Amino acid sequence: MRHDGFGIRILGPLEAVNGASAHRPRGPKVRKLLALLAVRAGDIVEVDTLVEELWDGSPPPTAVSTVRTHVYHLRQELGRELGDTDVRRVITTEGTGYSLCLAPGRLDLEQFTQLYGQARTDLRAGNAEAALERLDTALGLWRGRALADVSRGRVLTGHGARIEELRSRAQQLWIEVIMILGRHGEVVPELLRLVAVDPLNEWLHARLIDALYRSGRRGDALRAFHHVRNVLAEELGLEPSDDLRRLQHHILAGGAAA
Repeated sequence: MRHDGFGIRILGPLEAVNGASAHRPRGPKVRKLLALLAVRAGDIVEVDTLVEELWDGSPPPTAVSTVRTHVYHLRQELGRELGDTDVRRVITTEGTGYSLCLAPGRLDLEQFTQLYGQARTDLRAGNAEAALERLDTALGLWRGRALADVSRGRVLTGHGARIEELRSRAQQLWIEVIMILGRHGEVVPELLRLVAVDPLNEWLHARLIDALYRSGRRGDALRAFHHVRNVLAEELGLEPSDDLRRLQHHILAGGAAA
């Protein structure tokens, strides 16, 4: 049984919500516990997996009983802070572990993944405007780095990398759709932000150079090429990719910008 008003947000700081109320669980191990249940929502998370994550491979002899205590305190805290009188039906005890049982759409990661998938379907069908609308909604669910206030052990680190990769793919698809729609000038500020965050990502640099050129900013596009060439040489000892070099030659040759 699921409580339709109860939800979890992990695309940013970890939050439990119930209606208009929101709560960030206290205590690093309690946050880890809820985070792991959330990234595996609907599955049974084995006690051994929880032990591995909570103590990073070096558990005390009392680890299993301590996990039970943490689950008890988590249920008590959520029930007290969010007014849910039956948290045991949200965080259920199974034979070998625990499971987080949420109503459909009550985990922001689930919403994000569905919207991203629908946007890809829209784009394949030739409906770029619908794809852009879904991607705007999907990326708007993010409030920062996934599980930003949760210290991660080995298990959560793997899940976090997977979730961040999904975000990166959605951002790239958003960029592609904006450019398909011919709105090159609009995407430049976001591309500048993204290359500052990920300066070795040649795909992002190529899209920035292309967007600048197609916006009528030929000089800025060439400066952006020289910048990424210098970054790659200094950081990795590499030359720009074929994609980047083709863009440079196209710009120098004065190829059509649209």
